[in-house]
Amino acid sequence: MFAFGLCSLLPIIIALPSLLEGARILALFPFPGPSQYINVLPYLKTLSSRGHEITSVSAFPQKKPLNNFRDIAVPEVFKSYDEINSKIGGATNSWKINDLRNEFFVSVTKAVLHNADVQLELLTPGKDHYDLIIVEVFRQDALYGFAAHFNAPIIGISTFGTDWNIDELVGNTAPLSYIPLVTTALSDYMTYWERVHNFVETTVAWLNWKLKYHPVQVKLYEQFFPHVANKVPLVELSKNFSLVLLNQHFSLSFPRPYVPNMIEVGGLHISHTPAPLPKDIEDFIEGAGSAGVIYFSLGSNINSNDLPEERTQMLLRTFASLPQRVLWKFENDQLPGKPSNVFLSKWFPQPDVLAHPNVKLFITHGGLLSTIESIHHGKPVLGLPFHYDQFLNVERAKRAGFGLGLDHKEMASEELKIAIHRLLTESSFAKTAQQLSGRYKDQPMSPQETAIWWTEYVLRHKGAHHMRVAAQDLSFVEYHNLDVIGMFVGSLIIIVCVFVVIVRKFLGVGNSPKVYSKIKLKSK
Repeated sequence: MFAFGLCSLLPIIIALPSLLEGARILALFPFPGPSQYINVLPYLKTLSSRGHEITSVSAFPQKKPLNNFRDIAVPEVFKSYDEINSKIGGATNSWKINDLRNEFFVSVTKAVLHNADVQLELLTPGKDHYDLIIVEVFRQDALYGFAAHFNAPIIGISTFGTDWNIDELVGNTAPLSYIPLVTTALSDYMTYWERVHNFVETTVAWLNWKLKYHPVQVKLYEQFFPHVANKVPLVELSKNFSLVLLNQHFSLSFPRPYVPNMIEVGGLHISHTPAPLPKDIEDFIEGAGSAGVIYFSLGSNINSNDLPEERTQMLLRTFASLPQRVLWKFENDQLPGKPSNVFLSKWFPQPDVLAHPNVKLFITHGGLLSTIESIHHGKPVLGLPFHYDQFLNVERAKRAGFGLGLDHKEMASEELKIAIHRLLTESSFAKTAQQLSGRYKDQPMSPQETAIWWTEYVLRHKGAHHMRVAAQDLSFVEYHNLDVIGMFVGSLIIIVCVFVVIVRKFLGVGNSPKVYSKIKLKSK
């Protein structure tokens, strides 16, 4: 009996080491904005805690060593980051805005590939091997070359959801009739002229990338991965993503179609058990009493201390007039004229602050991470968008009914005060925020659990190429059935032409001049 039981367990015992064996994973997240790395870091740490060996290429190396976690720092990506943000704000047309963004992505790509540690540890042929590449899909296409370099499957992560460029990686369908470009601040229900606007803006972005900047990424790929570039062109490599994880969820935005290897994991960074707040922050919040606290942060990519002096003074006057206390993420320790009801700090544990029941309102720049956190914790928002998808996120908050939006450049103190008063006194805003929170949380697994499961699914199934849709092997003409439509249109034209010729001959229309001339001669 014992022997029989042992024999029955033998397959499991033999398989156990392979089931527990960790993978070597290369993670590429070089974008210099902290929020992007904040979004994925808990996911990468969880992978390392499960026995996978992580090598992370980023601008934000860990301050304390972690088991199974190695950093390759690329501080070069910070060059001109602040400058590009200010230039985008002053750009006057869509083509120029796309130029500035794509030039910046090229500079980040170059900074990574020229980094000494990257060249030594990763680009040297035969130096190392990896079982999986995880990369932020942010128009840094030359970095996809690491998948071909290590002959490993590749997973993409988008920290802002998806757009036409990311959809192309997995052949996802994205009709422009109801899926707006993330920079347009449009909804899925568009008027005729909004659809025109969405079509034009998307076309401009597509042409700018395809004609001007994708060729630059191709040259970088060929320069730094010459041993694989002649075998696997970048355009082909870009169509072989095993999986794309999206920091989005339909309850946060709107329903839309996804192919099987495109998975929503909105709120990937949020811990479902809030941590205790630092004592000084906790005491400040508790001391606010029933009036409550307003939390004000412009995120990690925009500094409050860079606001014009006139804007800063207007904010101080407004906050001083409020019965609520205000937590303000401000990058200087001192701010002359700060009222007693304002608490300044260079950093706040934002999710834990928003989890506190006495925090009543979130004044935000409208970044996607902040928007997701506000919904997760059921807090109404006042959006002050600056650029990129922030206008869209604030517009969604307004349309959904859990927020309002103002122009940070033009708003007056009284206008700001009225918006705050409405959000705090009209119960519909808080009620809607709580309803959205309930919808968002009603998922079979947490976003992080979902991301981990699918990541390991790709590892278990050696790239999971069975999820890849056939659209990736079709040309533009084939994908849109333009050849089929052309055949029918051409056939219809031929049929009409033949019909016209037959009718003309039957009616003798073509012979009428000759007949007329013969009759005329006979009469003479």
